Amino acid sequence: MNQSASLPGYRHIDHISITVPDVEAAVAWYQKILGAELAYRLGPFDAADMPLMADGRDWTEAHVDVKGAKLKIAMLKIGANMMMEFFQYDKPTDANKAYPRNCDIGGHHFALKVDKLEPALEHLEENGCTLMDGPIELPEGPTATCRSQYLRDPWGNYIELMEYTEQPYMKETGVRPFGC
Repeated sequence: MNQSASLPGYRHIDHISITVPDVEAAVAWYQKILGAELAYRLGPFDAADMPLMADGRDWTEAHVDVKGAKLKIAMLKIGANMMMEFFQYDKPTDANKAYPRNCDIGGHHFALKVDKLEPALEHLEENGCTLMDGPIELPEGPTATCRSQYLRDPWGNYIELMEYTEQPYMKETGVRPFGC
């Protein structure tokens, strides 16, 4: 890594965060289905009950860019190397209820490495996930030995499952994901 171009003091990704309609249901599902561990819960926080900032904005507008919010937060540990934070916004009431598609600005997914796709996909489908077509297998290129498949969790968040031992890019670049 080019240290002069990197973020000063950067160590690692701390967590990813997604918004769900029901934080308690998401926590329960991720605990049951992925074996996640609950680290903590926060809230509810309601901007209407908090003092205004010095510049007149409410706390949630100033800190999370959502004016007049009421929200709950839960942090989970998933596996050895992922922390996932769930937000539930009860206010404002005009929030977009549809998740972004992968092509939309703000679209997202997270990927989980598994030993074998088929049993993992079967387990997730039996527990409320919607599978996309797959698996994806590219015959050549930097990910030629990888098999992957997308799915949506019960709230519409995209997840990708990845099956591989070593991919060509790892040999070529020396770049290896956690645990590989």
